Amino acid sequence: MLLTPVQDGGTASTWLFLCPILFQVPISGGVDAMAKWASWIHKWLALLMAVQILFWFVSGLFFAIAPIETVRSEHRIANQEVEPLVIDEMSAQFAALNLPEGYQPLTLEVRRLLDRPVVVLTSVDDARSLYDLGDGQRLSPVTSEFAQTIAESHLTGNDEAIGLTFVEEESTEYRGALPAWRVEFEQASRAVYVAADTGQVTARRSTLWRTFDFLWSLHIMDFKNHENFNTPLLIGVTFLGLVIILTGFVMFPSRLGYYAWRRRRKRRRAAK
Repeated sequence: MLLTPVQDGGTASTWLFLCPILFQVPISGGVDAMAKWASWIHKWLALLMAVQILFWFVSGLFFAIAPIETVRSEHRIANQEVEPLVIDEMSAQFAALNLPEGYQPLTLEVRRLLDRPVVVLTSVDDARSLYDLGDGQRLSPVTSEFAQTIAESHLTGNDEAIGLTFVEEESTEYRGALPAWRVEFEQASRAVYVAADTGQVTARRSTLWRTFDFLWSLHIMDFKNHENFNTPLLIGVTFLGLVIILTGFVMFPSRLGYYAWRRRRKRRRAAK
């Protein structure tokens, strides 16, 4: 039996009439009609979503195998010798800072950068400035030579930088503090990002990280920014995946032969 088309003379009625013929829609009745419908939906949705399901499994397997610490190059961070700061000297050091006239910082952070004590001052407009506590001179914005030294000392081994790029805009690879220096290394195509205003290493990127990021974009279906997992596309495809699973449950008894067994039992009872 074919579905009766809607009598509106439009394209929709034509498609409604042709769909059962083109796709062999199971519209006949019977005890296993629901299982037939579920099988038809399950088959075509699975075919439609086969590539994305493959992406989910391949990327999920990669995420499970690759340690996140290795992806972030945390295993390549060099152990820095920590020397305590002399608190008694800081009052005089703060007073000796070569600050602009009338400058009033909102917060300050004291830490060591390479072999020197430094302070990061943050103003009310969230602008940051880096000062050397040893001589009171301003170090920011960090120069390319200083950024290269920071990046090389940040990593283990004796790798030397092979290139530097001044980054002023976000990208899929880097969304940290801007502007920043991108210091490139040959090993694993690794890149170390150094914030120009604080001299702090804000990110490490490598071939492994870029592979992880690419697979992550396929996994969450955010092909532009690689970070939004609340996109309508992902929600819609995930809903269709849920339909595939539910229709699989519906057709499961039919695949086990349950409905055929019921028909045989009914015939045997009728024959008695």
